[in-house]
Amino acid sequence: MTEGAKVRSRRSRGERRNRGQAKYYPYIERSFSPLEVLSEEALATIEANADRLLDEVGIEFRDDPEAIQMWKDAGADIQGERVRFPKGMCRKIIQDSAPAQFTQYARNAERSVVIGGNNTVLVPAYGSPFIRNLDEGRRYANISDFQNFVKLAYMSPHIHHSGGTVCEPVDLPVNKRHLEMVYSHMRYSDKPYMGSVTAPVRAEDTVELSKILFGDDYIDPATGQEKTVVINLINANSPMVFDDTMLGAAKVYARNNQACVVSPFILAGAMSPVTVAGTCTQILAEAMAGMAFCQLVRKGAPVVFGTFAAAVSMQSGAPTFGGPEPSLVLYVCASLARRLGVPFRSGGGLNASKVADAQAGYEAANTLQTALLGGVNFMLHSAGWLEGGLVMSYEKFILDAEQCGVLGQMGRGVDMSENGQAMDAFQQVGPGEHFLGCAHTQANFESAFLINKTSDSNSFEQWESEGSLTAEQRANRIYKSMLESYEAPELDVAKDEALREYIEKRKASEPDANY
Repeated sequence: MTEGAKVRSRRSRGERRNRGQAKYYPYIERSFSPLEVLSEEALATIEANADRLLDEVGIEFRDDPEAIQMWKDAGADIQGERVRFPKGMCRKIIQDSAPAQFTQYARNAERSVVIGGNNTVLVPAYGSPFIRNLDEGRRYANISDFQNFVKLAYMSPHIHHSGGTVCEPVDLPVNKRHLEMVYSHMRYSDKPYMGSVTAPVRAEDTVELSKILFGDDYIDPATGQEKTVVINLINANSPMVFDDTMLGAAKVYARNNQACVVSPFILAGAMSPVTVAGTCTQILAEAMAGMAFCQLVRKGAPVVFGTFAAAVSMQSGAPTFGGPEPSLVLYVCASLARRLGVPFRSGGGLNASKVADAQAGYEAANTLQTALLGGVNFMLHSAGWLEGGLVMSYEKFILDAEQCGVLGQMGRGVDMSENGQAMDAFQQVGPGEHFLGCAHTQANFESAFLINKTSDSNSFEQWESEGSLTAEQRANRIYKSMLESYEAPELDVAKDEALREYIEKRKASEPDANY
């Protein structure tokens, strides 16, 4: 099977096929060009400004002497922990060796994703310490919640990736919880997953567990190199700082040919200038410094230009989501990533609402559709996000997953096959007649239109007779039904035992700690 080929659906254990979902798509292959909001001249101006920022101001690489030495050897100007880069240096390092696209392999080959080009991979939300559902309200997350969201992502036909820290299991010690999180992705799903970055040793654990999971398939026989089976999130500590935690994790993953999403974390107005152009300049400079560093660690290591940009309310100081300025930042940075020649990551269903209400819906829709139209390749936070990322919501996850189906249908575009042109329907149906009973409609009715299971299009009377449920209440029923019917994908018993043996040995090697 070639990369990018659409994979026919199959009734695998734990996967329920929607009516009308004729195929399973491991990722979206977009049929249209991304939206461009700036001219070539304007983009070149931002690139020149980013080069000035890197040359005249520089980036701090804190508490990592090895990183400083690597930059010194590469020809950068070093003053303490401040690194200044000659104009064009970072861009050249990236363009000389970073891949324009790459495959992240899943243990189920049919779930592998190609990141870059015209592809969009939809990934669950990441990092929330709290969960919310209609039955319990808002509470701290635990490992059972983490496993539940992995299962829901596995079962959703519109989510392509298992994600990373889908919620923070605060019932487990900080120094050991990464082991159970990574294992949960491996055991309860067969989609691609993200690795731990909260300490270099935790990144090393992720790599070692991945070697056990993939076994002989971890090395590509054609190249003799490690396959990319893990992707991870390396955040810049904006403005213009990389700390030793992120640098240490990046080194572990890059040295093992695993993918790093280098993402400045920006709250514009506080961590970057208030203007769109100024914010994009800073994002480009920080992202290029981080991606170039990964190439110094290992030439050809896969990297992704990441952004997370929200605006700060000038009245309250609180982050805001779904507004026009962050959307413009996304469009511009996507263009800059394409000009640089690397894949692009940005956010999905972002919102500041406390519950899955109208605000959550319209703010999430604004960011989801912006990300698709902008040409995002790796769309983190596609499902479940509430309260500015503090909360992972069960009901919002289901609502967002349905919207991910909308993105997939839109992204694949218009069917211009013979069946799509529907000329035989016109031949059968004459003027003044209807198409409901014609052969073409009968052959296509199951797959003609995407069915949204969280929406209600029935009459008021039927809706009332069925309990007058809101979309959130319908989503509550759906996620519970999905978890009740979940069946784990098959995993070789010997590999599972080896994974658990490694985890228990690592846990026993040090006392519990909350740091």
